[in-house]
Formats: sequence, structure tokens, C-alpha cells
Amino acid sequence: MKILVYSMNFAPELAGIGKYSGEMAEWLQARGHEVRVIASPPFFPQWSVFEGYSAWMYRKSVWNGVTVWRAPTWVPKQPRALGRIGHLLSFTLSSIPLLLAQLFWRPDVVFVVEPPVSCAPAALCLAKLLGARSWLHIQDYEVDAAFGLGWLRGERVKRFALAAERWLMRRFDRVSTISTAMRSRAMEKGVDESRLVLFPNWVDVEAIRPVERPSLASGASPLGYRAELGIPADAVVVLYAGSLGSKQGIELLAEAARLLVCSHNIHFVFCGNGPSRSSLMDACVRLVNVHFLDLQPTERFNELLGMADLHVLPQRADAADLVMPSKLGGMLASGRAVIVTAHAGTALSEAVWGRGVVVEPGDAAALADAIEQLSMSPATRELMGSIGRRFAEAELDRNVILQRLEEELQRCVTA
Repeated sequence: MKILVYSMNFAPELAGIGKYSGEMAEWLQARGHEVRVIASPPFFPQWSVFEGYSAWMYRKSVWNGVTVWRAPTWVPKQPRALGRIGHLLSFTLSSIPLLLAQLFWRPDVVFVVEPPVSCAPAALCLAKLLGARSWLHIQDYEVDAAFGLGWLRGERVKRFALAAERWLMRRFDRVSTISTAMRSRAMEKGVDESRLVLFPNWVDVEAIRPVERPSLASGASPLGYRAELGIPADAVVVLYAGSLGSKQGIELLAEAARLLVCSHNIHFVFCGNGPSRSSLMDACVRLVNVHFLDLQPTERFNELLGMADLHVLPQRADAADLVMPSKLGGMLASGRAVIVTAHAGTALSEAVWGRGVVVEPGDAAALADAIEQLSMSPATRELMGSIGRRFAEAELDRNVILQRLEEELQRCVTA
């Protein structure tokens, strides 16, 4: 089977959408399928094109057997509303010649990943021209999130954008999403249930495993993260590891840390990069219980997650059912307790219910209280962590999920 993956974010060495696109392409290639990828140069989360890549030139490379084309993409230094739109459109337009070049290759499936939704029309047209199957995979409901987070405004603009999105979604042969709540939303947007596929984010449960001593993971620095950051060995570490952006509601973490600054045994570690990092650092400048780390190398990721006694995952209320944070799988697989901010009934709350603690979004006092309560109950933390680990092993294992995807791809092609 020939599969064309059209995913703006393709950076297997990082977390998030780029990592999942990369692992999916690599896995399918190893299974004997022929996979090609059209993507932008990697830029996320620091919103700067990575060293060794070009923002202005077409590039072709082969990664683990997968042929990857990179299209020129403008990357704004400050990703505000108009800058984001220009950024997405620059990739959409520059990638069209690469799409047209696939007319000679004739893929069986054109697999496009949203965001950005702006790539969907060109992918759909290519599939129709070739008589190939079209597949839209939704990681985030980008249109809903843009209006919900205030990046776009105007009732007429919103009605037009949502109508265009619905029109496009209904024309794909398959539409997949990463949670049951997002799958239900696709049905609300008019996608027939027979064409919907649940394709959740996965985790490598062999690479991410519970560690007995958080700072002594195999192959890591003998000092460990706690010693490197000056955190006492007996302290309770609250970890957020991921992108620092506006969808995350990251400012809530600074407020919770401030409320707990007198709890000397509770330390916060914020690991990641993104447009909200500088404002978060400013908010924490006098908090001695807060520590910052840049993105860490892949080989230390398990040690990083294992350093935590508690993982925190804040999410803004207006984005809680439009996105499903990819970092949750790693948190659960690490065997540590998890606290999320989400309204009851949202995809995020359902994913954590029974495996962690859910507090109302935007309520720093409730978040601080949940952290403090769990900090005083090691047995409860251990129980939650073990339940989350068992769930990750049973439901989020990479090979299980990708085998299901392969079966669905084959059904789609032969239908």
C-alpha cells in the first residue's frame, strides 16, 4: 500500500503531533508499506526553524526508509493571530507543488493531519484526481479552538469557517480523531459514523516505564534531575513537561506554585519551550519552589517523567474538548499520579477519571489544594500511578493502536 502523509508537523525527535506523525510513518514503512511525507521544516515549540533546516528552500531526505519532503514555511517570531494564519497559509501554498509531484507516484491513500485544516482542500483534490482514498486525521479542532481561544473573532467569519470545515469533513473517505468526545463532535459536524475511526495517541510503554528512584534512571547522569536542580531527595516534585503555549492555560501553574510557596516540601518543575515560557518565568521570578528546564533529550525523557511525584496537566476551559494533550499518555505510562484541569464530561476529564484527579479549569486554589492533599498521601499517589500505568499498557500501547490503524487503512483502500 502506498501512503502519502501530509502533515505540517513532522519531527519524530520531539513530542506532540510531529512525533506521532513520524512514528506512524516509520511503523507503516517497516510493515512493508511505501510511505512518503510532505511537511514543513520543524519549528515547534520554540517557533524557530531548527538548525540544519531551511525556512525558504525545498528539501528532500530519507529518514528510516521514509521519503520526506520539506516545503518552505514562514515562521513568525511571535505567533499571534494574523501571524499564525500567515504561517499556515505559507505552508499550504508552498506544499502544493509537492502534492502535484505525487501524481506520478499515485498513492493509494492521502492521509492529511489537522492542524492545519487549510491543507485539507488540496489533499482532497489530489485524492480525487488520482482516485485514491482520502483520510483526515484530527489532532485538534483548529477552527473551534481558534474562536474559543480568541485568536479569531466575528460571528460571520465563524459561521463561514465552521460551514467550510463541515463541508470538507463530509467529503473525506475516512475521518479519525484521538478521543471519543472528539469523535462525537465529528458526528455533530455531519460526518457519517460509518466513516469515523477512533485513532488515539499512543505511548511506547517499553520506553516509558516507572522508575524506582526518580533521579537514578538507567543511562542518565549520576546526579539526576533533582540533584541538578537542587531539589531535596525527599521533596514532592510536581512536574509539567510539554509545550508552553496559550492552549495550555499555563499561567495557572504559577498561581498554584505561589499559593504553595510556604510548603517547603513541594517543588514545581516546568520543562518545555513555547511562546508563554517568558511570561511564566516572569510570574515565578521570586518563587524559590519553582525550577525551569528546557526541552530535554529523548534519551532522558523517561528519567524526566520519573522524577515527578505528581504530573500536572492544565488546560483552558474553552479548549478542553477541542484538543487532547498528547503528553497525557507518557504521564500515565510513567506510573505517577496525574492532576488535570477540565470540566466534568470533557474528553480530558474522562481520560483521567479513576486514574487521577480532575479539578475545575482556571481555579488555582483548587489545583493547589489537590496538589497539597496528594503530597501528603504517598499511598494514594502510588495507587493512582499504578492504575494509570495499567491503563497505558492495555489501551495506549503503540503497536496495538498502529495495528488497528493498518487494518482500517486496508479496509479503506479495499472498500
